[in-house]
Amino acid sequence: MSWVKQHKLPVVEAIRYQGLPCNSLSDLWHALHSSYNTTANRLVQLSILDDVPCLASRPWVLFSMLEMSKALKVCSNVSVPGPDHITWCYLKSILADDIYASGILSLTNFCITLQHWPRHFKESVSVIISKPGKPVYNTPKTFQPIVLLNTLSKLIEKMIARRLQFDAVKHSILHPNQLGDIAQRSTEDAGLFLTHLVRSGWAKGLKTSVVAFDIAQFFPSFNYSMLTAILRYSGFTDCLVGFFSNYLVGRSTQYAWNSFLSHACDVDVGVG
Repeated sequence: MSWVKQHKLPVVEAIRYQGLPCNSLSDLWHALHSSYNTTANRLVQLSILDDVPCLASRPWVLFSMLEMSKALKVCSNVSVPGPDHITWCYLKSILADDIYASGILSLTNFCITLQHWPRHFKESVSVIISKPGKPVYNTPKTFQPIVLLNTLSKLIEKMIARRLQFDAVKHSILHPNQLGDIAQRSTEDAGLFLTHLVRSGWAKGLKTSVVAFDIAQFFPSFNYSMLTAILRYSGFTDCLVGFFSNYLVGRSTQYAWNSFLSHACDVDVGVG
């Protein structure tokens, strides 16, 4: 689908949730919100981390102008903006001025050092789109939300994500066989690794079987207490752990169904 044009949902029967049809918009918003936040208030066992070695805390280095420019450069100008309606093209024009760029860089560094994420950045719009190839579209599970964040917050999040990934690879926090969405570990690398295992098995007269599985709703269901505990175990500084403790709470989203927009709903789980 083209993200620069409006995407119309297919003609469907009344959405059914828990066996009952959603005959009003309020019923529809309740069904969508309940389906995409099934793990809200679910307890997790942090004891599973007891066997994980706890790394020594590392100091956090402030972001540089180069890091911000690299994160901004890869952003597509045709991406759909979030609730602030600011496009990447417009933001790039603003940050071409050193004065404004320095202000945004200072804001980014203060967010980490003060362990605070502004409420404006915690607002989002979840656009509901249909999953392709479904025989019928009458349940929330046949649709999926695409979360649109405020553009400036996305830039800062990209900078943080790139830094976290760099530190995780540098300090061997990630498993060496974890290849997805990591710099210099592409899909081709995964294919080469799998091919090596298969051919090594053939050389020993063995047959290789591959079991693949997908964890449904992994990122939307991620528990915040588990995430902050993993960051602390991984040796990230207390100011970064404190930042994420504030970043992950008090978030809200509005569901967009065609031209209809819901009220703001609290979102207590998930990263995106």
